Amino acid sequence: MRTLIGMHGLTAAEQDRINSLVPGWRTVYGRPDEIPRELFREAEIVFGWCPAVAEEGLAAGSKLRWVQSWSAGVDTLPLQALEERGIILTGASGVHPVQMTETVFAMLLAFSRNLHNAVRNQTNGKWDKSGSYGELAGKTIGIVGAGAIGTETARIAKAFGMATVGVRRSGLPQPNFDRMLDAGGLNELLAVSDVVVNILPQTAETSKLFGKEQFARMKRTAIFINVGRGKAVDTGALAEALREGVIAGAGLDVTDPEPLPEDHPLWRMDNVIITPHIGGMSDRYKEKVTAIFAENLQAYLTDGRPVRNVIDYRNPY
Repeated sequence: MRTLIGMHGLTAAEQDRINSLVPGWRTVYGRPDEIPRELFREAEIVFGWCPAVAEEGLAAGSKLRWVQSWSAGVDTLPLQALEERGIILTGASGVHPVQMTETVFAMLLAFSRNLHNAVRNQTNGKWDKSGSYGELAGKTIGIVGAGAIGTETARIAKAFGMATVGVRRSGLPQPNFDRMLDAGGLNELLAVSDVVVNILPQTAETSKLFGKEQFARMKRTAIFINVGRGKAVDTGALAEALREGVIAGAGLDVTDPEPLPEDHPLWRMDNVIITPHIGGMSDRYKEKVTAIFAENLQAYLTDGRPVRNVIDYRNPY
């Protein structure tokens, strides 16, 4: 009997939607620690990820053929082992644009209207109007990584009256961007942007892409926001740039290391907002990722291969 395992607390309605597509299959749902480990050897399809998938599903003789990742980023998965076993891997790209964009603008509006300091003052019962108060209209936002999230971020930026500049590998135009640069245009983007947003995935090319040289190219009044991967930033160089006034502030949903040690100086900087890697979280996450999986499942059953977000192991993002 063909077996499908779905994890991470799918609702009854989400389970019913999947079951309707695979009549006659054995379907098993539950949190990772609720599913017998030996079932991962029998599963042909796994929706989600946990250590047992690697330990049992990648073992010799297992029946695993396809893993649908719960997240868009797959850099933490054992990609080489998956490729060697000939297992199809699909990501959840398309789940995140709304909530990630809202996270970017929550940080950006906080800096623009000095809300980050107002919240700190509130905890101390302090009425203090000092600080800088700006407007987003007329500012330039530079978005590094102009995929689905970057394009949605640019759309909202345009609604605020901002100019939009992007960087993507191909340099080809994207909706809602006034200018698009290829990867060689990063320094140009840094120089003209009032806000720089990193949304790049983790690859060898993006590791420590933002370091001392890049921060020095930015405006002293610029804000740096990272909702991509923490390893894209030289954390020490960022802390130094903030401390020395090379840039004005930073909003960080991701860090390197993650989490930051309790004694790290970034925690104590008034010009920094840190959130604990929650940018992709949403009360609609399961609904959205299940829709992607259902579309892929239909294609897999019909043609033997999913249609959305199939990971190229040579360029795993």
